[in-house]
Amino acid sequence: MSFWPLYVKETGAITSAKGALIMTESIPGIKFGEIVDVRLSNGEVKRGQAIDISKETTVVQVFGGVSEVDLVGSRVRCKGETLRLPVSIDILGRVFNGMGEAIDGGPPTVAEDYLDVNGEPINPASRLPPAEFIETGISAIDGLNSLVRGQKLPIFSASGLPHNRIVTQIVRQAQVRGREERFAIVFAAIGVSYNDASFFMKNLEETGARERAVLFINTASDPIIERIATPRLALTAAQYLAWKHGMHVLVILSDMTNYCEALRELSAMREEIPSRRGYPGYMYTDLATMYERAGRIAGEEGSVTIMPILTMPDDDITHPIPDLTGYITEGQIVLSRELERKGIYPPIDVFLSLSRMMKQGIGGGKTREDHNNVFMQLYAAYSEGCYLREISTIIGAEALAERDKIYLAAADRFEREFISQGEFERRRVEDTLDIGWGLFSMLPEEELKLISEEFINRYLPRHSEKI
Repeated sequence: MSFWPLYVKETGAITSAKGALIMTESIPGIKFGEIVDVRLSNGEVKRGQAIDISKETTVVQVFGGVSEVDLVGSRVRCKGETLRLPVSIDILGRVFNGMGEAIDGGPPTVAEDYLDVNGEPINPASRLPPAEFIETGISAIDGLNSLVRGQKLPIFSASGLPHNRIVTQIVRQAQVRGREERFAIVFAAIGVSYNDASFFMKNLEETGARERAVLFINTASDPIIERIATPRLALTAAQYLAWKHGMHVLVILSDMTNYCEALRELSAMREEIPSRRGYPGYMYTDLATMYERAGRIAGEEGSVTIMPILTMPDDDITHPIPDLTGYITEGQIVLSRELERKGIYPPIDVFLSLSRMMKQGIGGGKTREDHNNVFMQLYAAYSEGCYLREISTIIGAEALAERDKIYLAAADRFEREFISQGEFERRRVEDTLDIGWGLFSMLPEEELKLISEEFINRYLPRHSEKI
């Protein structure tokens, strides 16, 4: 195997080598994103990727990094291809590292195809709007912030909040409703600790969910360049299962904050001009190229739905990472530190959370015909109760009117019974809606102004008991 020589230092061809980056004079014929082999003077061969091309310089990003580079003895060979993932239906149930290599002790994947990890853009004219309900088994999501096929719905968390537990619960419980349809989970752990990686794998193994899942694990000790590739590998696997095998695929990306930090670190290595808080100005575009791989396509049976998980630095929802994510995605699930202090799991803040695609995925034939009415009335009742809770801290609960005391009690019960549920408790959407109707039974019937009389007569407990 012959290698193209790196130009020797005496000619001034190599400008520098820093961390995971090697800068050389422009290599003839190389393309952006092309994979190269870098052979060091000690005989070690590492893969790299061309990340910057100009007439004067080619910047190669080395996977795994290099501790030192002998500018005279090193060689590089262009491979004429981008980073590709070997795929087949056998990737289900497998665990891979951040470069797509199997780490579960099983045999290498017998590939049906090799797919570019950067994906192919979906023709906007063939896109279908997100629709059809995905049941997560979590009331605060299914009832109030429903996830639908083809949607991008991130979870905004913070340090110390139980987002890992929520993620594994969704992976265990999520399913599509209706007729028998093939459903799969693709899970990418990005820059996580060994304990978190072990937690994810052990949990999926014990619950049997691993058989329908594909896992990509990138730990905090792995090179940052692999952190950039991990979510793209996961999305490539998801699109393969969706478009080639007609599966409905839910992609969980955790933690995208680690991805963005890696992006900032690489940008600093390349000495790029920073934007907000030191992050590169192209971070929005970079995130959009991944999130926009979600969707449904006309004529295709499958779908790709994405739930990115990110921890907000300093609990700041205006930080560039959640801020830019919110512009790209269709809503967000926000975790509350206040609810977590109360011992409520999952601590989902229903006021800050939003699913913009919810109405496309609920209603008769999808969830239940009363879903939208229950959703609106629950928000109204809980909002009233929280407002009165603030008032009661000033004037005291005893000074409230009887009606106000009912709403105050309903808000407390809403948090204890509707939002709060067991980590291994799976609720059908019908169970979630019935809990909502149980809360409505506390309120005077004339207060149920957002629910049609037909549904009140059919579902309100004190009416249904008479039937």
